[in-house]
Amino acid sequence: MKAQLSLLSLALVTSLGSAQISAKEALQFKDVFDFKYAKGTQLSEDGQILSFSADPYRGNAQGQVYTLNNNTLLTSVERGTRPTINKAANWVAFTQVPTLLEKETTKKKDELKNNLVLVNTKNGEQQTFNDVKDYALSDDGVWLAYRLDKKADKKADKKDSEEKDENSSEIKPDKKDKSFDLVLVNLQDKTTHTLNNVFSYAISSTGEQLLASQSYSDGADNQVVLVALNNDFKTSVLIDEPGVVANKIAWQPNSNTAALLIGNYVNDDTRRRDHSLQLLQNGALSTINSADSSWTIGKTASLKWSEDGARLYFENHPKLAAKVALKEYKDEASLYDFDTIRDQKGLNVWHNKDAEIKPREEQQWNKANKLRHYQAVYHVNGQHVVQLSTPNMPEVSLNTHREALLGYSDRPYLERIMYGGFYADYFSVDVKTGKQTAIVSDYPFRPSLAPNGQFAAFFQDSQVQLKDLGNNKVSTLSKAINAIFADDKHDYPSPQPGYGFAGWLNDSSQVLVYSKFDIWAFDVATQKATRLTQGKESNTQYRVIKLDKDQVGFAKDETLLLSATNLQDKQTEIAKLDLTSNKVSKVLSGKKRYDVVKKAKNADKYLFTAQTYQQFPDYYQADFSFKKPQRVTNLNPQISNFAWGEKPELISYKGFDGEDLQGVLIKPAGYKKGDKVPVVVYFYRYMSQRMYDFPKMELNHRPNFPMFTSNGYAIFLPDIRFEIGHPGKSSTQTMINATQKLIDLGIADPNKIGLQGHSWAGYQSAFMITQTDMFKAVVSGAPVSNMTSAYSGIRLKSGLARQFQYETGQSRIGKTLFEAPELYIENSPVFFADKVNTPILIMFGDKDDAVPWHEGVQYYLALRRAGKDATFLQYEGEPHHLKKFPNQVDFSVRMMEYFDHYLKGKPAAEWIKNGVPFIEE
Repeated sequence: MKAQLSLLSLALVTSLGSAQISAKEALQFKDVFDFKYAKGTQLSEDGQILSFSADPYRGNAQGQVYTLNNNTLLTSVERGTRPTINKAANWVAFTQVPTLLEKETTKKKDELKNNLVLVNTKNGEQQTFNDVKDYALSDDGVWLAYRLDKKADKKADKKDSEEKDENSSEIKPDKKDKSFDLVLVNLQDKTTHTLNNVFSYAISSTGEQLLASQSYSDGADNQVVLVALNNDFKTSVLIDEPGVVANKIAWQPNSNTAALLIGNYVNDDTRRRDHSLQLLQNGALSTINSADSSWTIGKTASLKWSEDGARLYFENHPKLAAKVALKEYKDEASLYDFDTIRDQKGLNVWHNKDAEIKPREEQQWNKANKLRHYQAVYHVNGQHVVQLSTPNMPEVSLNTHREALLGYSDRPYLERIMYGGFYADYFSVDVKTGKQTAIVSDYPFRPSLAPNGQFAAFFQDSQVQLKDLGNNKVSTLSKAINAIFADDKHDYPSPQPGYGFAGWLNDSSQVLVYSKFDIWAFDVATQKATRLTQGKESNTQYRVIKLDKDQVGFAKDETLLLSATNLQDKQTEIAKLDLTSNKVSKVLSGKKRYDVVKKAKNADKYLFTAQTYQQFPDYYQADFSFKKPQRVTNLNPQISNFAWGEKPELISYKGFDGEDLQGVLIKPAGYKKGDKVPVVVYFYRYMSQRMYDFPKMELNHRPNFPMFTSNGYAIFLPDIRFEIGHPGKSSTQTMINATQKLIDLGIADPNKIGLQGHSWAGYQSAFMITQTDMFKAVVSGAPVSNMTSAYSGIRLKSGLARQFQYETGQSRIGKTLFEAPELYIENSPVFFADKVNTPILIMFGDKDDAVPWHEGVQYYLALRRAGKDATFLQYEGEPHHLKKFPNQVDFSVRMMEYFDHYLKGKPAAEWIKNGVPFIEE
């Protein structure tokens, strides 16, 4: 195994002598642009084809197709993105996007068109189809359907257009609903056929038929048609009425049965428009009605078949009341009518009895409630509909393989969310009958439901609980077991969670539960516990790797893949657990981090990555034995050109309360023992788990680690633990202990240590410099500076009041502002700005949707008034994390310039010395 993995790119670095290392290049900002990551990775069902888009941080993507029988790159597609492999794996389709130059220089973005590139997986040949809006490939690879991204011209194709009544009323489509000409291509003999003005379409799973909804600008000739996929293209009209449209089409797996969501543009109120769910069988349509005749189906409802085709899952909702019509100005008298005038108002009424504050209510209305639907299922064989979710229990976790679903409702607790966090009532929902059985109420975590829906496990009172839903009896499973089931890293003023659940056996006889280290099996009948792994003895945390998100449970004789993370040395290895013998065997091991990322659906083929700080996580393939892993990709060979940094080390120190903590130290490239070097400390909470992580090669709100370690800096990533009520002081003391350890080891130059943190770590860094002068420069991103003002602020993205963050969440005060104002003041750096002696660079986006950006302004103004060295970067139009590429680059450059000046003594950039005057041309 080790011999196989010695071929990894890490060997390219470690095999070089120190003289060669010192001759390597220091990483520059422009070098970051070239680093590529695999996006949209697809593995064919037969395990023979791998495809993805190799996306550079800045530049044009490249679609790549690999044949896994010999691990070779079959072909590359310029600007190929979003790959799709059809079921038979004879084609890989890429969306070819415009060049980066075209994107950056074209002012009218609608002028930019995508192409479709098909790759033949047998020979690598490519076919390009220009100006493609969207496409579909048949499972067998015989047929391609795509819409041309050009405005459809009805008159060019409709012979009877001149015969239309010029005075007929128009039924216009919804503004965002666009129709385009649909081109059908036989990929074997190149026969083509065109349907005009197609809004929606889908190819049957058998590849024999295509359904299409044709929609015109005036609606008069709208129709839904069925097209035979042969060279005759026989077309049958299924529905022909003015304004008709098929909003969704879903073919049943392995048959020519389909579900269609049919609406009509005749009503321009999209929320109240009549829709129907139609089932196409044997060429004829029938209607599927909701179980309650007062319910209907809406335009945005989803359709999804179970894999065996026995059930059709769809969404519906109660019919809405008539829309209240507001009065409008129509004549001279209306201009002075009191009611008409008031109907033009702009007003939100905030009331203390509202379940949610208005920003949250508005956000939830637009995100979920305006078009709210509820889950239902149609049982094909029984020909009946069952309602699964309701207004009183609006959510279910849909898994089309399960016979029982987990349902939940947070509606009784909407007010509490604002200050107490998220709670809900949970239910077991029977897919056959819709019966809802209560599991647990007023609960902050997520229970685990048995496949048969008869049992549920949840964590409460620091113990694992089992509930028999037949008799409502709750039993404590873990009380007598010598293991830690409660998360011992939890340092929040909120209920302590457990370590979670691995899942259930398929027959619901056992539930697999995580302790801190191990996986335990609890028998639901006897409640006997069996430890399946022996991780506690070696400080190893075992967890099940789940590659199939739809998997219901585990077979009794199944062998499970596990991640095995040593909590002391941070290595994450891969192991297997045989449920028959409870034997654990490691299959991928070494001083790296291993991750299994995909399995072929119908083949013994797995993709995994191996990474370290110096080794990019390229793809490897193996069968389930993992005995002969083979490397597939080499996306970033240029790593070997750079002086990347030394091998990371774990540094141990004490937390504020004497707890043993660790941090990851990465010394600069070419470091010589005894050198005292400048250090940039980057932190948040627990960071030592990044020991074997390859660094993110991007420029954003955090430092690019190799940019610093290849340019003479050490990077330090320490763990932080907090004391409830005193997060500022406890994190400060922990950071002092951690940093002092670097000084004591003779690694850190005590006059050249800087801090960088964002958001919660931005707050911590802003606070720390009010308590200590240990750090010589700080870059603080999006910090809260005044907890007394931030407490009653609003998180604009979610619309939530920020109070929960302080009372039960991350800010860890644990009391209300009026219960403990002294704690809010104690932990607010703005009240101690006069104590700061450290230069600080504060960064905020002025559209921050998590932290009110004026928190940064408050701190800056306080520091300015106190005569301190403070600079404030306001990035216009940016949210909590910088999104615009120019701003990401700009901040990264300024961060480096700032540390270079204050930690290395380089001449200060002009903006550091004198700022930048406001000039607007």
